Amino acid sequence: MDYRRSLDYLYSLQQFGIKLGLDNVQELLKRVGNPQHSLSIVHLAGTNGKGSTACALAALLGSSGLRVGLYTSPHLHSFTERIQIAGTPIPESDVAALTAELKSVAVGIPVTFFEFTTVLALLYFQRRRVDWVVLETGLGGRLDATNAVHPRLCLLTPIALDHQVWLGEGLTAIAMEKAGIMKPSVPVLSARQTPEAMRVVQQRAVRLAAPLRIAGEDWQVASRSPRSINFSGRNWRLTDVPQALSGAHQCDNLGLALAAAEQLTEMGCALDPRHFPDALKRLTWPGRIELWQGRGPVLLDGAHNPAGARSLADYLAAEGLDELVLVTAFKADKDCGEILSLLAPFCRSCCIAPLAGQPSVAPREVVDRLQASGLPADIFASVAEALRAALESPGSEKGVLVAGSLFLVAEARTELCRADHHVLTVSSDC
Repeated sequence: MDYRRSLDYLYSLQQFGIKLGLDNVQELLKRVGNPQHSLSIVHLAGTNGKGSTACALAALLGSSGLRVGLYTSPHLHSFTERIQIAGTPIPESDVAALTAELKSVAVGIPVTFFEFTTVLALLYFQRRRVDWVVLETGLGGRLDATNAVHPRLCLLTPIALDHQVWLGEGLTAIAMEKAGIMKPSVPVLSARQTPEAMRVVQQRAVRLAAPLRIAGEDWQVASRSPRSINFSGRNWRLTDVPQALSGAHQCDNLGLALAAAEQLTEMGCALDPRHFPDALKRLTWPGRIELWQGRGPVLLDGAHNPAGARSLADYLAAEGLDELVLVTAFKADKDCGEILSLLAPFCRSCCIAPLAGQPSVAPREVVDRLQASGLPADIFASVAEALRAALESPGSEKGVLVAGSLFLVAEARTELCRADHHVLTVSSDC
């Protein structure tokens, strides 16, 4: 099986859709020898900020010479982005070999795409003898495929409304799903939460006798400048820590990663904070408040839920950005009304398109949602056409904002790479 055929097989598993539950993944892990049992894992759940926090923590661990596996989702350009060791995506040849191996042992299990790829990642990390794995949940937590592991440390990023179809309508229900990654006696670090979500986290921590540390109580972070923060934890006092990722919310994400690094040192992990600055200066997380360095100015952000859109709006206000041309599209399960209402005040017009290969909110529905804002909008057949129109429209010199879905960002970013003759950091499956 070559890489392209392995992708065809993996994506064919999407026919099983999203299936919350651990039976399939536990059975498949058992058939390959339960690789997760020999791994030291930090497990993350939350609504927003998981990827940024995971990426930052992996960089912090790697800065002291540890070999770190990182598992995140979704990817922007290539499946290989999801599974990395020391910042290097899994080789395509290993994806192909592991897919063939797992396919042969998965007979009789109606395994989903995410269940299969989670097992693939854990098996890859075990065989490459990583020191630590930073593992991001896919959807929810309690019944997410990644919850088949028993971590050394759990992290909770901010919990907000998203994926209500699967996780429940209210914040309490969603928090219960996210907090489902917590395990008996395993330390937990939580970002700042709403009172409703924090009650759930604290109650579960008490029930499981899981030591809980909370942002703002057990550690403090403060912006020192637009590109650095100060961190004060139980034992560490760090000043001028580089903050390479844009947005005030990234200060909190980096604070959670630093608190996790401090916790791990208390658990015997040999980390030296003197190595952190060099690693953090190089930190990137494409598609999250990313200013495109090429044709533009173009700002890309996967603001796919109201909490994410609020963070983006705060950034636009802080930077004095307005009169932007918005390029937007949404997956079909999203209620785009609140997202659009948060972004519309910073925009002069909107270019709307359906997502390629994904069920999308109908462009006409997006236009209807924009009527209250009075924002002029045009519909295009594809994201590429919408982006080109936005870049060529009057007033585009003020900037183009691509926001609404990470699938949208991926399509736009691929088009920008082609237009600017950029080489993607990983080969594109698009």
